Amino acid sequence: MSSPGLLLLLLLLLSPRPLQPSLLPPPDTPEGKATITGLILSALERATSFLKKRLPEINLDGVVGFRVLEVQLKGVQEKWAWDPQVQPLGLRAGKLAEKLAPLLHRSIFYLNLSDPKYLREFQPAIEPGFWKLPHIWTRTRASMVYSTFEQQDSFSEEHSDLCLVQLLGTGTNSSQPCRLSDFCKTLMTRPGCSGYCLSHQLLFFLSARMRGCTKGLFRQSQRYMNLFCANMMDLNRRAEAIGYAYPTRDLFMENIMFCGIGGFSDFYKLRWLEAILSWQKPQEGCFGKPAAEDEELPKAIQYQQHLLRRVKRREKQFTDGCSSHNTAMAVAALGGFISVLAELPPADGELRPPTPTPPSSH
Repeated sequence: MSSPGLLLLLLLLLSPRPLQPSLLPPPDTPEGKATITGLILSALERATSFLKKRLPEINLDGVVGFRVLEVQLKGVQEKWAWDPQVQPLGLRAGKLAEKLAPLLHRSIFYLNLSDPKYLREFQPAIEPGFWKLPHIWTRTRASMVYSTFEQQDSFSEEHSDLCLVQLLGTGTNSSQPCRLSDFCKTLMTRPGCSGYCLSHQLLFFLSARMRGCTKGLFRQSQRYMNLFCANMMDLNRRAEAIGYAYPTRDLFMENIMFCGIGGFSDFYKLRWLEAILSWQKPQEGCFGKPAAEDEELPKAIQYQQHLLRRVKRREKQFTDGCSSHNTAMAVAALGGFISVLAELPPADGELRPPTPTPPSSH
């Protein structure tokens, strides 16, 4: 799930723009909740049509995002089943989940043709039942943000994949899940990470939670998740402050997806929802490179982008600008917004579940 590395840091140091308030209606009324949910579901329906048309070409990361979305939609359907004011929206979410299920089943067939080794190693992440919605909600703490980030972009996707395979227990040596080497323990707890290094550290501990790993280092999983999501929140605020320049968007949505699944409710801000909805390509239904990208970036940054672009090894960028990874992150982030809408009440421009618990140190 990697992309531009040093470029992200360059962009996040640019002069900030003033923050814009959301133009979406307040979600604390039945009408407002219904309007926002309808907008999100329409976007997700278009994205699902994109998935159906491009299914043979969607990579594993793309499938993961839609699998997470399926879980989120089912959760919304269950929560709204007995509320007459939102029951039609719950049914609509359920129908979309039903449409996704056979598509995701078929995706495994295509992934086995295109990349069988990668599929075998990460198949648990696209199987039904792996991803679970948070039961306890918390919020990030600004006091946990690193004072300095690593100056060099040393993130290695190969090493990250190696540690995830070790955790999942899907390597060629048929090892047991939840085991990890000293190398992976050091890599996945290294302080000062930024960008995709940081989100992959969180993904590691998130996957451990989904896999049921509770011993050894994993006794401290919540403490590390608190630390990583505090820093991911800081990066998202920086991305917002520079107007969501295109190279920051993929990571911005990945942070919302992962920290949202981790139970951090403050990633669900209405103005962030509005931004993500605006990035969808209306005809294709996907997310990816905007047509006016060149106008967004100063010339110096464009030059750096040319030199420093790092792309997910198996990322699928289509000729129309659609991105498999961008779209996956977007749908899972948007699905999280509906999940939190189903939890409400909201406050302070955030979709805040009731009585969030303060982050503990363990």
